[in-house]
Amino acid sequence: MNSVSTIAARLATIAFRALALALLVACPARATDELRPEKVADGVYAFIADTGEVSPANRGNVGNGGFIVGPTGVVVIDTGISYRHGRRMLAAIVRVTARPVELVVVTHAVQEFLFGNAAFEERGIAILAHSETTALMKARCSHCLDNLRPVLGTELEGTRLVLPQRQVSGSTTIEAGGRMIELLYLGWASTPGDLAVFDRASGTLFAGGLVTVDRIPEIRDCDFEGWMRVLDSLRELPVKRVVPGHGPVSGPDAIRSTADYLRALDEKIKSLYARSSSLLESVDNAALPAYGAWARYATTHRQNALHRYLQLEIEELGGDPRSTALPQR
Repeated sequence: MNSVSTIAARLATIAFRALALALLVACPARATDELRPEKVADGVYAFIADTGEVSPANRGNVGNGGFIVGPTGVVVIDTGISYRHGRRMLAAIVRVTARPVELVVVTHAVQEFLFGNAAFEERGIAILAHSETTALMKARCSHCLDNLRPVLGTELEGTRLVLPQRQVSGSTTIEAGGRMIELLYLGWASTPGDLAVFDRASGTLFAGGLVTVDRIPEIRDCDFEGWMRVLDSLRELPVKRVVPGHGPVSGPDAIRSTADYLRALDEKIKSLYARSSSLLESVDNAALPAYGAWARYATTHRQNALHRYLQLEIEELGGDPRSTALPQR
């Protein structure tokens, strides 16, 4: 690196450190406010969230995120549910490294993964997502934010919808922070624009909405068969560890576990549908005891049963079963 580049890199590091320290002074965190990143691999960290419903007690921190530290900078994966959460992420990152955040990747358009964008945007940090994620954010995330305000109150002060400035339309490998990062788009799965972030150097997969661990995944926005195909493709990668969208950091078997739940749900609802059970009868009889201990089984599993039944009904009528997933755009 020449002397001009070296000086520029040092200035960027100093500027990021100054911003982070200013953040801490301007908005000092209580000890209980601090986010504590879990080290997953060399230079790879995860923020592991609560697996329950959004509530004042957990301040909406129900979706995992993380960051990857490269030789010159940091890549952040997902930003949490609020501006304040995004600031807490920045404060936690600076306790790990003085290197500046260069890029944010939003993996999918679900509220607990993207409303922290404003904390990064105000610092001039680029935000990237799949083009379908940006479209879905634009279509409905303002409405989601309105619904969150009565639940989270002051936690949402400063929170606003910030759309990604950079977009991809397929899988690509980028260099960010001096580290090669693979952005994997394998098709419509849990949402139309699911990205997975793969750090091949450490074998770490940030799976976003594609994988959950010990928590029922939500199928509301999914292409069911597409999701199964994507999970099959992920299992072919040399993954050593998975940071799921929900639940603890796990090994590659987490990919199979998510697929197993989806397959069990599909078999159960198809069986009930074939017997001409009504929608409500199918939901009431869709129990999967093997997954009863997973977080949000009592609520999300019933919702999944309803959505899967409707998908089968639409498909039988010759429609696109994914049409239940999206608002008008």
